[in-house]
Amino acid sequence: CGLLLLTTWLLSVLYSLLHGLMVLRLSFCTDLEIPHFFCEPKQVIQLACSDTFLNDLLIYISSGFLGFIPLTGILYSYTKIVSSIVRIPSRGGKYKAFSTCGSHLSVVALYYGTVFGVYLSSAATQNSRENAIASVMYTVVTPMLNPFIYSLRNKDIKQALRKLFC
Repeated sequence: CGLLLLTTWLLSVLYSLLHGLMVLRLSFCTDLEIPHFFCEPKQVIQLACSDTFLNDLLIYISSGFLGFIPLTGILYSYTKIVSSIVRIPSRGGKYKAFSTCGSHLSVVALYYGTVFGVYLSSAATQNSRENAIASVMYTVVTPMLNPFIYSLRNKDIKQALRKLFC
């Protein structure tokens, strides 16, 4: 676990450093404002006055690489989970396992769909409002969904919600 955590931390620091160094080589016009709630590399690069081909190429390659490898691991693990669930003899056990996996997979799909939408979308179709909404989805909404997924499986939480709303 420690090695996995260290690897993840190092990759994220190197990824940020790479984009920071690539942005330093660009020249910008004066008085520019990023119409976003935080500074993403894609929005910063779009405001540059110099050639951004190398930066765009780097974003596509790094986003694809750092997005594809974890997604492949997630899909592989879920194929193993689904093949194990299919072998469960009881119908109730299968239902419970599939409902848990379904909620997790929906959060993964929401996260990856919005991330790829923001980072891999064409520069010609950029809409700052849509990008801001998509960024909120993968930076705020998906991390908040995890506690709900786990707490709604808890019988005490379900009983408390029933008493609150009934």
